[in-house]
Amino acid sequence: MTLQLKVPKMACSACATMIAKAVQTIDSASKVEADLKTKLVTIQTAKSESEVRKAIASAGYPTI
Repeated sequence: MTLQLKVPKMACSACATMIAKAVQTIDSASKVEADLKTKLVTIQTAKSESEVRKAIASAGYPTI
């Protein structure tokens, strides 16, 4: 499944790396791409949207 989530607090490449690591903690096969300008994160994962949102939020980056 592919998810597109808006992450307003994502401001730099380090933020994007933290988000990718958080998602890969729950799904090591996931692919994460972040667009810092639009603050959109595109995630290909087998996990549910709620699980992915929780993982990202636990890293300090709540999604909307």
